[in-house]
Amino acid sequence: MNKSIVAALSVVLAGCSLSGGGAADLPLVYERENCGDVFPEINLPPFDSLPEEACLPDPFLWADGSGMSDEFSDWERHRSEILQRLWHYETGRKPSVSQDSVEARIVADTLYVDIHERGELLTLKSPIRYPEGDGPFPLVIGMGFPTGSLPENLFLDNGVVAIPFVFPQVMSHTQTRGDEPINRLYPDNQDMGAYSAWPWGVSRLIDGLEKVAGESRIDMKHIAVTGCSFAGKMALFSGAMDERITLTIAQEPGGGGVNSWRVSETLGNVERIHNTNYAWFLESMKQFSDSNVNRLPIDHHEVAALIAPRALLILGNTDYEWLADESGYVSANAAREVWKRFGIAERMGYSIEGNHMHCQLPESQYPEVEAFIKRYLLDADTIDTNVTKAPMFDRVDWRKWVPWAKPDNQK
Repeated sequence: MNKSIVAALSVVLAGCSLSGGGAADLPLVYERENCGDVFPEINLPPFDSLPEEACLPDPFLWADGSGMSDEFSDWERHRSEILQRLWHYETGRKPSVSQDSVEARIVADTLYVDIHERGELLTLKSPIRYPEGDGPFPLVIGMGFPTGSLPENLFLDNGVVAIPFVFPQVMSHTQTRGDEPINRLYPDNQDMGAYSAWPWGVSRLIDGLEKVAGESRIDMKHIAVTGCSFAGKMALFSGAMDERITLTIAQEPGGGGVNSWRVSETLGNVERIHNTNYAWFLESMKQFSDSNVNRLPIDHHEVAALIAPRALLILGNTDYEWLADESGYVSANAAREVWKRFGIAERMGYSIEGNHMHCQLPESQYPEVEAFIKRYLLDADTIDTNVTKAPMFDRVDWRKWVPWAKPDNQK
């Protein structure tokens, strides 16, 4: 890239970051939704021109084939390239919104956000659950419910505000293309999958809270998202696509979430590209089904890695074959290589257990969730979040999928 362009981008990106913490003093959150939107468009080849790659793609390789960089100063450009591929091949582009198009108000502890586009109006409405005290409070946005499927007391008892993202206000669980609320605003983007539409809605709630500022009594530097199952994917994609989110907790997200499409293709009765819910993705993603999965230019370890250097906790459940937690385990370790490379591995953890119902967090996983809440929403820096718990997969050789991973004793 031209040196003058790099210099100009450095100025833009420097204005994007907030002071962070951690071993390498890297940002824990950013001021803008997508700091990488300043980078140029990359070449996105058609399906027939895509090479096959059996291993999980290296997130540090440049899309133009010019080599690689694992310097943190280059990570935002890598994020931009991964996002562009994700939008083009899997979910459709998440629409961008001018702040001038957003209005917000709080009435009786309920947040209303109005988004104006092309003469159309879409209003989001979410009640605010406050803990005891005066604030300002950190915030969790739960997918569907105030704290997703996680116990409310883990957040409210720790002084965290809870707001639900009422996702049908943007797009239904199984969309009718062209007939969803968001389609009124973007009639030319009817092929968009729900996993770009729903994160768009989460981002608009954050826009609205920025508009009402201190009236909300919310600390906008400490925002979490969480959800379970399809809503776990919703939380994951929301965290991946909005850098104002400090902490993402993806509970039992299964196929199409953290799981690698490539690894899942080698397993049993699990969610794969050919049998996922296509209301959630582009219809054109079907071309990567079955043996064509190796043509997909990215995989979902990179979706998880989009959250770096911010915090991510993945929660799994081995009692349901469909969730393919072995694939999630491989992909989580591959994604964690990004945090490890930057010296901040403690910001990304996973905890996989069995013997509990789907989306019902067992008490044995409470400590991991509470540790991430306290460290990344409450700034309790001494709490240990170096969590990699999945003893049932100790014999799974995840490294065979990740030839670009470095030994544990190297960054």
